[in-house]
Amino acid sequence: MSKSLQQFAQADSDFQQISDGINRGIIGWQRLQDHLVSWMYEQSRESLGFGGVPGERGPWATWAKQVNSEFPQALFRYLALEKSAIEFAQQHTSINLRDWVEMAIILQYLQRGLVNWFDQQPYNVKAGSKLSISTFLTFAVIWSQLANGFGGVAQIYSAGCSQVMLQILRTFAQRPYFPLYGGIFASFSGSYLRDALNYLDEPLRQVEGTQEKARILTLLGSSVRAFGRYRRSVEFHQQALDIARSAGDRPCEIANLNHLSRAFVAQKMYAEAIDFSQRALILSRQTGDRTGEANALVNLGYSEVMQAQQMEHAEPEVYETAINYLQQGLTLSERLGDVQSKALCFSSLGIAYLVIEQPQIAMKSLEDGFQAAQISGDLYLQGLNLSNLGEAYYSLQDQENAIYAGCLGMYLLNQIASNEWQKSAGLLTILQGQIGEESFRNFLQKNRSKIIAVIGVDGYDYIPQLLEEYKRSL
Repeated sequence: MSKSLQQFAQADSDFQQISDGINRGIIGWQRLQDHLVSWMYEQSRESLGFGGVPGERGPWATWAKQVNSEFPQALFRYLALEKSAIEFAQQHTSINLRDWVEMAIILQYLQRGLVNWFDQQPYNVKAGSKLSISTFLTFAVIWSQLANGFGGVAQIYSAGCSQVMLQILRTFAQRPYFPLYGGIFASFSGSYLRDALNYLDEPLRQVEGTQEKARILTLLGSSVRAFGRYRRSVEFHQQALDIARSAGDRPCEIANLNHLSRAFVAQKMYAEAIDFSQRALILSRQTGDRTGEANALVNLGYSEVMQAQQMEHAEPEVYETAINYLQQGLTLSERLGDVQSKALCFSSLGIAYLVIEQPQIAMKSLEDGFQAAQISGDLYLQGLNLSNLGEAYYSLQDQENAIYAGCLGMYLLNQIASNEWQKSAGLLTILQGQIGEESFRNFLQKNRSKIIAVIGVDGYDYIPQLLEEYKRSL
């Protein structure tokens, strides 16, 4: 293409700039190719460069050292410092076509190269599809932020960035591992997750209803539910449900029925939750969607347990039937080898046993659920299982393990900005009052190595601060 454009190019014309941008982009990618994943061996594979020491570690810092062209190097250095691409674009509104084309080629090749590499690691618990998902979303957000930053004065570049972002999301939506039952929280944490939701939500409003849009809305809906924004979650899922039906995307339709069930349970609207889970169960069995069926069984059982608890004097048979649904869902998800659904099944079973005051049995389900959620990379379910595990230990008067599990659950839920971290903080505050601050501190110190293994030294050091933050909010 570059050579063809040269035939029509005049000095500094658009054709000349596009041709030069293509050549520079290819040269830049060739320099980066050998360093595509080298950064992974310098740090944990759990993140895509949004942790560690800003500016020194991670992919952006590594790539900034290798590329020798000014514009992409400046962008990589900016991202390495964990700054928003919006600010970068706003500071470079005098960008020319040559720089934009070069950036587009390098970023696209990096994203595709990473996804290809991660897709070839299916048996690697720390890499594989979990990091492919994170790569798609990371680059989609960066393009969306660039579009936002260029929007004021460089409209043509803003439109180009938006198109690339949508192209990435469309490709992602068609992947077999697209997380219809996971969430963005599996790939991001904290403020970056909030940015991801904001900068994917707005551009999608301008796109017509397509199968791909329905799938991305499904992902957004399940993620905002983790934040506790249940009404917004219902809006996303209702919209996705309508589009999926029109597009004939049955797995997506069933997924949204299941997600709506969870969203209504969270709002204590149990009749609606049961209704949606029953519809998901019927449709999944009609269409042979086994993953949808496993999730529908879990949602039906979970909804019925919570409804029975609300009734207070429910017959034991009601709980038995509900728990039977949960166990059917677990058996099916294990048979399918669906780790994400299995994590949800164990979590729901654990909560159900807590509700019927069988904490000893609940513990096993919650521990298994935590391990499954670690494999799937779902930070929300990891935190939720640990939070509930803390409650189970507390019911059994095992104060030390209640503190260990409760602190981990509180920290992980806080990291993804889920308001459910406050539930664990409340339990820990009660425990602190019962045994005294010194004993509480001693138990925490005793489990230091186990806690650090999950959340690192910084996470461990932040736990007392988080508890104080909770107390000040009371």
